[in-house]
Amino acid sequence: MPNRSSDVLFQLIKSLEKSEKRNFKLYIKRNSGSEELKSIQLFDAMDKMEEYDEAQLLNKNKNLRKQQLSNAKAHLYREILTSLRLIRQEENIDIQLHEQLDFARILYNKGLYLQSLRTLDKIKELARANNQETFLLQVLFFEKTIEGLHITRSMQDRADQLANEVDVVNDHLQMISRLSNLSLELYSWYIRNGVARNEKDEVAVQEFFERNLPADTSLCQGFYAQLYLYQSFSWYAFIRQDFLMYYRYTQKWVDLFEKEPFMLRIETSQYIKGMHNLLGAHFDLLNDQKFEETLKQFEDFSESEIVKNNVNNRIQTFVYLYISKLNQHFIYGTFTEGLSLVPYIEQKLKEYWIYLDRHRILVFYYKIACLYFGSGDYEKTIDYLNKIINWKVDLRTDLQCYSRLLHLIAHYELGNFGLLEYLTKSVYRFMAKMENLSLVEEEIFRFVRKSFNLRPGLMKEEFGKLLGKLKAYEKNRFETRAFVYLDIISWLESKIEDVPVQDIIRQKYVSGKRRG
Repeated sequence: MPNRSSDVLFQLIKSLEKSEKRNFKLYIKRNSGSEELKSIQLFDAMDKMEEYDEAQLLNKNKNLRKQQLSNAKAHLYREILTSLRLIRQEENIDIQLHEQLDFARILYNKGLYLQSLRTLDKIKELARANNQETFLLQVLFFEKTIEGLHITRSMQDRADQLANEVDVVNDHLQMISRLSNLSLELYSWYIRNGVARNEKDEVAVQEFFERNLPADTSLCQGFYAQLYLYQSFSWYAFIRQDFLMYYRYTQKWVDLFEKEPFMLRIETSQYIKGMHNLLGAHFDLLNDQKFEETLKQFEDFSESEIVKNNVNNRIQTFVYLYISKLNQHFIYGTFTEGLSLVPYIEQKLKEYWIYLDRHRILVFYYKIACLYFGSGDYEKTIDYLNKIINWKVDLRTDLQCYSRLLHLIAHYELGNFGLLEYLTKSVYRFMAKMENLSLVEEEIFRFVRKSFNLRPGLMKEEFGKLLGKLKAYEKNRFETRAFVYLDIISWLESKIEDVPVQDIIRQKYVSGKRRG
C-alpha cells in the first residue's frame, strides 16, 4: 500500500488548489509580522514535499527549532483554514449562517438588542428556506436568551410563540436524529459484514430495523427526515438482498433532489451517494436500459460546476462513476474492453489516496480483479486479489472471503495444482471462521477437492454436475450472494462450452437472458 501520511497539516496543504494557495499567501502577507513570514516559509517547504518528512522540514527551515515546530504547524493550520473560510463563505449555507449568527452575537455584545433580534429573524428565514433545522434551534435559543434578559418591547405573546417554535423544531430534529442514527447503524453493519449471510443475520437486522423505525413513517416530513428514511430502507433492503425494494427507495432518495433542486448544492454528497446506489440497484436487477440512462445523467452531472469547483465532490463523483463504468462492462460481458479503464482508475487512486476510505479502494481492487478474470488474465487477477488479501483491514468480510475464493479459482485456471490443496484448506478455514460459508461455496470446495483426483477427460462431466447443483440454489435468497460476487454459473458454462467466460456473459446479454 502507498504511504498514507497522517500529518493533518500536510494533508490540508496538499488538498489546496492553485487559486487557494495564491489566496492564502495574499491573506498572510497582509500581516507582515515575522511569525507570518515564517508561516509562508513553512507552507512552501511542506508544499514541495511528496511525502511528509519532519527531518527534511527542519533541515530546510534552519530558523525553526524542533521544539517550535508543533506550535508553528498549529498556527499555519489555523491561518490556512481562516483564508479558506474567507473565499468559500458564499458556497456553503452553513458557513453563511454561522457568519450571520456571529454578527448577531457581535450586535448583542454591543448592547444593540433589537438589531441582534432583526438579524436573528433573517437567519431563521434563511435556515427554514434551506432546511437547516440545527441552525434554527441555535437561533431560537439565542432569541429566548435575549427576550428573557432584556426588555425589548417585543414580548407580547412572544414567550408562547418562541416556546412553540422551539418545541416544533425539537420534535423535528428528534425525528431526523432517530432516522439518521438508524441509517448510519445499518450502513455500518453493511461495511463490516456485507450482505446478510444467513437467517441469523437477517433476523438480527430485521429486529434492529423494526425496533428503531418510527411507528408512523408518515410523520417523517421535511427533506432530511425523508432523506434518512429512504436511506434506512435502502440499506435494509440491500443487506437483505431485496433488490426491488432497494431500487424503489434509492429512486425515492434521488427524487428528493428533483423536488427540491436547491438542495443539490447544499447536500451534493448525499445526491452523489444516492445516484451511486440507484445505479447499483439497476445493476443488481440487470435493468440495462435504466442503468445506461442513469449513468448518462450521472456522467453529465460530473461535468457540472458543482462538481468541478469542489474537491470532495470531484473525488466522490470519480469513485462512484467509475465503479458504475466497471459494472457496465460486467453487464455487457465486455471485460477485455473494460480493461482500458484500469490505467485511469489507478492514476486517480494514486492521486486521491490520502482522501479515499479503505472500503472504496477494496471495492475497486475487487472489481478490477473480476475484470481481469473475465478477460482471462488470471495472473493479473491474482495480483489485484493479493492487494486485498494482504491488506490487513477489518472491513467487508464478504469481500475478504470472495477475494480468497476467486483467488483460488484463478490458481485453478492457471493449473497451479501444487498450491491448490493448501489454498483450498486455507480459504475454507477463513470463510468458515467468518461464518461466510453458504451451500454454494460448500459445493465449490467439494468440487475443487474432488478435481485433484480426476482425469482431464472427466472434467466437463463434473463441471456439468456442479452447474446443475448450483442452479438449484439460484432462487434461494441466502445463496444469491455467491452469484452476486462471483458469476460462478457463467464460469462453469464457459468451462463446459470451452469458451471465454466473457463470451458467455455477452451471449446472455445479447439474447436478453440477463436483463431484468
